[in-house]
Amino acid sequence: MSATAETTSPAANPSPTPNPRIPWWTRGDTNAFFGLGFNILVNVLTLTGLMIGVVKIPADDVLGTVLPALGVALILGNVYYTFLARRLARREGRTDVTALPYGPSVPHMFIVVFVVMLPVYLTTKDAMQAWEAGLAWAFMIGVIVMIGAFVGPYVRRLTPRAAMLGTLAGISLTFIAMRPAGQMWDAAWIGLPVLGIILIGFFTDVRLPGNIPVGLAALLVGTAIGWIGGFMSVPDLTAAVSDIAVGIPDQRFDMLFSGLGHLAPLLGTAIPLGVYNFTEAMSNVESAAAAGDSYNLRSVLLADGAGACIGAAFGSPFPPAVYIGHPGWKDAGGRAGYSLASGVAIGVLCFAGLFGVLEALLPVPAIVPILLYIGLLIGAQAFQAVPRLHAVAVVAAILPNLAQWGSGLIDNALSAAGTTADKVGDAALGNAGLVYSGLTTLGQGAVLVGLILGTIVTFILDKKFHYAAIACGVGAVLSFIGLIHAPEVAWAANPAVALGYLFFGLICLAYWFLPGARIPVVVDEADVVAGH
Repeated sequence: MSATAETTSPAANPSPTPNPRIPWWTRGDTNAFFGLGFNILVNVLTLTGLMIGVVKIPADDVLGTVLPALGVALILGNVYYTFLARRLARREGRTDVTALPYGPSVPHMFIVVFVVMLPVYLTTKDAMQAWEAGLAWAFMIGVIVMIGAFVGPYVRRLTPRAAMLGTLAGISLTFIAMRPAGQMWDAAWIGLPVLGIILIGFFTDVRLPGNIPVGLAALLVGTAIGWIGGFMSVPDLTAAVSDIAVGIPDQRFDMLFSGLGHLAPLLGTAIPLGVYNFTEAMSNVESAAAAGDSYNLRSVLLADGAGACIGAAFGSPFPPAVYIGHPGWKDAGGRAGYSLASGVAIGVLCFAGLFGVLEALLPVPAIVPILLYIGLLIGAQAFQAVPRLHAVAVVAAILPNLAQWGSGLIDNALSAAGTTADKVGDAALGNAGLVYSGLTTLGQGAVLVGLILGTIVTFILDKKFHYAAIACGVGAVLSFIGLIHAPEVAWAANPAVALGYLFFGLICLAYWFLPGARIPVVVDEADVVAGH
């Protein structure tokens, strides 16, 4: 079945049957397992390199403590989401329910390393103290997400679907898809054949001989091309095998409490990122609902928050979360089993210390096309699962993440050149065609900004101008206290942007009193199905 038909039309689900027999494993679970498993694998390889290469934490500590701690959280979380999927299937009398994917959050990997741990390391020259700060930050993120579990369902009911899916598409297209695209085209002779197998295998009904799983076939072909072409190194693999060491999960309460003792400086990022976590989870749950599987948001947020706290207690500064991509694994045929298998498999690899071997064995360009596939699917779903009238709102919700991604690239490039935007100056950046200051402001708190802009535009398109004015008021408040459009939480963090939202709201209120505002907009819900 094509992605369009299955991910955009809940009505395509089979009719409920009383007391259905829910299989523990299906052929589609095999496909989804290889896809999600390699997705998580890429992320764990990335965070391992960041801990060792950037924060300078000894490899023995990373492989022996951080990864086993992450393994505990992954196994517990994926067991829980498998349980939720099977419970939903029994309650609705369906056999096609897909579990929510779960793993280490990609944006948080980079934020905790570069925004939290690296500054502490550069100031103290103590990698252990930086690690403690990361644990305290991750624990605080978990607490905020669990608090958000009690307000998130109300926020979800008030926020239009176009705003949530558009925000998710912005994250997916930029932070999930663009880096893998760059890595693929850097070794296109490996990445493009793999992408071809994934796109044909997941987006069409053409099957491989013997029903070989698409994800496995793609990985084997890409790995074979990489090794035959000399992209990989036998000495590197031999060295990695010699460094294998089993890691046993062990509590790190002493490090966590030490980090919590210096928590105050971390709140400036923990609070906005905690809010980000529960708003992203909210969008992911909405994405799953658009694909036909309606999960309880509170159950999801409590699990995400608990996973972050448990991981931090065992020594992992990387909060796990529900992943973007549920519709992709549903379209690949995944049901409940793939989530459990992925969590257990990656958890075992974390305990066994095999990630160094996998990094030396598997070419990155052979793995990352699965992330590009997810980016394409989530981007498409944002437009397919809303009425055509709301497509403009989807684009509006995408923009803040594009801005954050673009300004981040500028910052990274300047850092590589040994300078910063402040040193170069707005005038010089402007002369180079870069609207750096505006991009930075738009992109700060991008997830929340996307929800606000998408909501405002949706209400405008529906001619609910008074609701749009209220959303503008929310944007003004969040800007004033620094949760959006500001580098940190503070009073009067960005009064100029707050004033702009207030003026925007006044315009909406003025239009609300005009005669044409009383004529309701008729939305053709048929537009939602399969992109008519």
